[in-house]
Amino acid sequence: MAVAGVDSEAPSRDWKRTLKDSLAVVASQKPKTSDQEPKDNEMDLFTKYYVEWRGGRKKNNLSYKSIPRFYYRLPAEDEILLQKLREESRAVFLQRKSRELLDNEELQNLWFLLDKHQTPPLIGEEAMINYENFLEVKEKAGQKCKQFFAAKIFAKLLHNDAYGRISIMQFFNYVMRKVWLHQTRIGLSLYDVAGQGYLRESDLENYILELIPTLPQLDGLEKSFYSFYVCTAVRKFFFFLDPLRTGKIKIQDILACSFLDDLLELRDEELSKESQESNWFSAPSALRVYGQYLNLDKDHNGMLSKEELSRYGTGTLTSVFLDRVFQECLTYDGEMDYKTYLDFVLALENRKEPAALQYIFKLLDMENKGYLNVFSLNFFFRAIQEQMKLHGQEPVSFQDVKDEIFDMVKPKDPYKITLQDLISSGQGDTVSSILIDLNGFWTYENREVLVANDNDGSADLDDS
Repeated sequence: MAVAGVDSEAPSRDWKRTLKDSLAVVASQKPKTSDQEPKDNEMDLFTKYYVEWRGGRKKNNLSYKSIPRFYYRLPAEDEILLQKLREESRAVFLQRKSRELLDNEELQNLWFLLDKHQTPPLIGEEAMINYENFLEVKEKAGQKCKQFFAAKIFAKLLHNDAYGRISIMQFFNYVMRKVWLHQTRIGLSLYDVAGQGYLRESDLENYILELIPTLPQLDGLEKSFYSFYVCTAVRKFFFFLDPLRTGKIKIQDILACSFLDDLLELRDEELSKESQESNWFSAPSALRVYGQYLNLDKDHNGMLSKEELSRYGTGTLTSVFLDRVFQECLTYDGEMDYKTYLDFVLALENRKEPAALQYIFKLLDMENKGYLNVFSLNFFFRAIQEQMKLHGQEPVSFQDVKDEIFDMVKPKDPYKITLQDLISSGQGDTVSSILIDLNGFWTYENREVLVANDNDGSADLDDS
């Protein structure tokens, strides 16, 4: 029995050994799994099922078929053929838009029709038209004019006329302005190399350079000065319209501001001397700014050092403020070029403007905290006190000045003055003048005396 039992168990042990050997072989052939693999498998499954689910939604939702394509990739630099195609298509598009505008003959015809359909009675010399005649002119003026004869435009121009009429001259000026804006937009778009609705600095430089011959008030400029004039003109656009210094400006922003009006005002051959002097883009103004730059450049190297810039204006800017200018602004080996100088001039000559206050605030905010505290104010005003001592004047107490500044600005936080606080208060120009310029502080400190002198002078003129 014993022998028989042993013999019956032998095959059983062989099968067990065979199974273990097989499992060992399989285990040795199977690669070891890392901890990351289950996560990868899980992500693969999620991706698979999500794509199937999303695809099913698209098939079931008919709105996907009606959504138009809204993104078109711009051609790369090496895709020359696509770039040429894009340029040509844009040129054709702008030409078509240009043909849709009213030309001089069509504008004259519109004026003739408006004058012919004016509605009595005449009030002074102002010709008026009621809504019925307004619609009659619309039908006769032609297809191009119909866009201007909307009811909402008539309503906007309707004021307190007892007969419900609008001024023909005001309406015609509205049409002229609209046509001019569209013409100018098309003209600017021709220089938009990227075709994205904005101009880079080089694009605007090309536009103004080619505009110079069409401006009679710039006839006297020598061609050697053109590059400096263009730099002076372009800088104003970018200083005020590109506060984040992205290097580009929206064409819409250019059209919305008054700078282009000031520039194109130079087409007027009879522009008064006063208007030219107050216009940044005029020849006298550009020559004045560039002449000041040359006068400051004592070593004639084409750049300004801190010492040379210290003589700017009345020569009363504090050394602390000038230190900050050269710390924050773009310089070359510690000296300022003409473009950086233009930003400096635009900021100091337009201290009421938000862009100018932003420029000055950045210099005053030494610790880059986004606000001015008592320490900041004291740091800059201490330089004013030192200048007062040098001029033999009794320094004014900082505590008094600090209290006046906070009273003027009325910041949201009683211990901090932000840029928005300065802009909202309308006192940003006064505060900045107090902190950076002895002459500005003296003017503020003696404002009551100056006003009294002005009043006395006016009284003397009235008596005479």
